[in-house]
Amino acid sequence: MASKALRNFRIVLWVLVAVVAIGATALFVFRPPARPLGITGQEFALNSSKGGAFTQDDLRGTPSLVFFGFTYCPDVCPTTLAETTAWRSELGLTAEDLRIIFVSVDPERDTIEMVKDYVEGFDPTIIGLVGSSLEQTENAKKAFGVFSEKVGEPGDPNYLVNHTALTFLIDENGAFQSTVSYEEDHDTALAKVKRLVEG
Repeated sequence: MASKALRNFRIVLWVLVAVVAIGATALFVFRPPARPLGITGQEFALNSSKGGAFTQDDLRGTPSLVFFGFTYCPDVCPTTLAETTAWRSELGLTAEDLRIIFVSVDPERDTIEMVKDYVEGFDPTIIGLVGSSLEQTENAKKAFGVFSEKVGEPGDPNYLVNHTALTFLIDENGAFQSTVSYEEDHDTALAKVKRLVEG
C-alpha cells in the first residue's frame, strides 16, 4: 500500500516537473525578444558636438534620424543633411520631437570642432558624433551595420570615403525601425518619418 502511494506521489511529482519545464520553454519561446539599441546591439561611445560622450543608451528618449558620413563628402552627406532637416520642418517638428544625428566615418580628418561647424551649418540642433579612434568609429559602424572605406591614392589628403548611404530611423526606445535610402521618393520618406514620430 505504501509503495503504491509512493509510486503515485512520484508520478504526480514528475507531472509537475514536466508542466514547469513546458511552461518555462513556452515563456522563452513566446516572450517578445529584447529590442537592442541601434540595430545589432553593439555598444559604442563617441564624442558629441553638444559636449561629452554619446553612447547607445543615449539613443533612448527621443526618436532619431541617424546618418553616417564625413565632412569632406561632396554630395551624399550634404544632400542627406538638407533632406532630414527639411523633413523635420515639413512635419512641423522640433529637435525635442525628432533628433538628427550625424556620425563621422572619417575620424582621421574629422575633428569634433569640424563636425560641429559642418552639421550646424544645416541646423544648429543637429548632433555630430566623432570617435576618438578608429576602434570607436568601428564600434559605432557595427552598431548600425554600416560599411565604409577610404578610396584614392595612398597618402592623398583629399581622399574620399565610400560609405553606407542610409538614414536610420530609431524610435524613442532606441530601437531600429526603418531606413530611408539616399534619394528615396520624398513622400515615401516623409511617411516613414511621420510613422516613426507617431509611434
